[in-house]
Amino acid sequence: NRFWKGVLVGALVTAFAGLVIVGIAAGIDKAIAVIAPQAALKRTVARQKMQILDSGYGNYGASVTKKSLAGWLHAGGSSREDIEDNVSVLRQRTRDLYMGVPLANGAVKTMRTNVVGRGLRLKSTIDAETLGISPEERRNLEKKIEKEWSIWAESNDCDMSRIDNFYELQQLAFMNWLISGDCLAVLPVKPRINQPYDLRVQLIEADRLCSPDNCDTIDNKIVGGVEVDKSGEVIAYHIANHHPLSYAYNDISWQRVEAYGQKTGRRNVLHMMNRERIGQRRGVPFLAPVIESLKQLGRYTDAELVAAVVSGMFTIFIEKADASAEDAIGSMLPEEVQVDAEDESTIELAPGAVIDLNEGEKAHDTNPGRPNANFGGFVEAICQQIGAALEIPYELLVKRFNSSYTASKGALEEAWKMFNMYRDWLSTDFCQPVYEEWLTEAVAKGRIKAPGFFTDPAIRKAYCGAKWNGPAKGMLDPVKEVTAAEKRVSNGFSTRSDEAMQMTGSNFYNNVEQLKHEEKELKEVKKIANGTTNKQNTPAEPADNAGNEPAAGQQNTGQSLRGDDK
Repeated sequence: NRFWKGVLVGALVTAFAGLVIVGIAAGIDKAIAVIAPQAALKRTVARQKMQILDSGYGNYGASVTKKSLAGWLHAGGSSREDIEDNVSVLRQRTRDLYMGVPLANGAVKTMRTNVVGRGLRLKSTIDAETLGISPEERRNLEKKIEKEWSIWAESNDCDMSRIDNFYELQQLAFMNWLISGDCLAVLPVKPRINQPYDLRVQLIEADRLCSPDNCDTIDNKIVGGVEVDKSGEVIAYHIANHHPLSYAYNDISWQRVEAYGQKTGRRNVLHMMNRERIGQRRGVPFLAPVIESLKQLGRYTDAELVAAVVSGMFTIFIEKADASAEDAIGSMLPEEVQVDAEDESTIELAPGAVIDLNEGEKAHDTNPGRPNANFGGFVEAICQQIGAALEIPYELLVKRFNSSYTASKGALEEAWKMFNMYRDWLSTDFCQPVYEEWLTEAVAKGRIKAPGFFTDPAIRKAYCGAKWNGPAKGMLDPVKEVTAAEKRVSNGFSTRSDEAMQMTGSNFYNNVEQLKHEEKELKEVKKIANGTTNKQNTPAEPADNAGNEPAAGQQNTGQSLRGDDK
């Protein structure tokens, strides 16, 4: 009872104090209204504004009066102010992280390996219904297209620089997309000996796409080297003749490349990027949201590593009462071991060193406490936050699978949602446009028969249908996952082609053809083996003129030469 009485008394006192304050404020307002009406009006307007600010989100995340949010420095702008004006710095820092911080390097390579792997392979999927052809004709035409495609795609002739084949160009384009924020490709034509196709792929680094003289226009017509018209449609790209940060060249010039051909509508430039804002023209590097965390984590890791190395060097200090001109045993490191002998301010340590001290000097031992017992837990917590921002589960980010099957399975399933999304983007923005340009050349040269390809857009689309199959996500428990795949196929939830692609990254029809060949060969081997066995187990018939006894020096088939039956 005493407690509740105290609470009641406190509430009454607080309410009374509030009423007193409100009454005093009202009295002051009335007094000011009599003496200075203008000032009273301003006070009333300010009070109304404060009520508006403290309503809705203004009382929470958008509050400008709360102490917890008063120090929040914030500013906003369009995609140009927030992204294009900062993308150059983000790009250089992301590259530095990739080259020097193991976790950043691993995150990018994890994306590359799971999204692209050995390359996204073409699976032609012609629309037989639109073309009015039989399933057998469709399958034969798909085989023909895939064989012709391999002539071009598996050769480095497809690369303008003649270094990589098409599958290697995929991973190069994707890596640059992640690290630089975007990547460009142009499709020039250049004949080469022993190559029936003239189409070439030329990748362009993101830095070369920039506004002339590195100055964006005030009217936003050209921003980051991308030019748009009044409706906002991208109409041209301004590409420098060399990398702006390169020291190998002196003069730099820009070439304006139209996005689409005026007569044919052909795509002249393929721009691969992931947009975050409406009106955005340049991509943001993949590691941009976690640049600071990765850099600080890299510094912390380096500091811990150096501290552990230094603490591992057991050093002895000799303290003397009088000065001595003689060197202590092992007090000086050999010159061939020293790495910074010219700098007198540097103290070099080595395992088992003995350091001589001057008169009056004393050595104080310190315990650095290395290796740090809390290092692993702290790094794991930061890695989990980084993985959440990049949509890469912690287990996959650090390649550490020590959880249960269910947890690891859930992490992989969540990661593959993101991998498949990036794979679809890469195939849509890069692989499919290149394939359509190649198929156009193949039809024009008569190597692929496709009636109506150039006259009807619907027929052209029917011929250009394709799937791009990449690396499979792997199986934690093959028995369970194969059983689940069988049930999906038997219930019509999936197809054998899709399951073969998802589980092993292979082509179902190619698997069937290979199995037919293997079964045929295996039957022949079994037939030969069974025939030899039957021949050995069948006794030979005796000769007519020899009776039941073999001739001298001869024996019946199956008769042992030795008494021990060997």
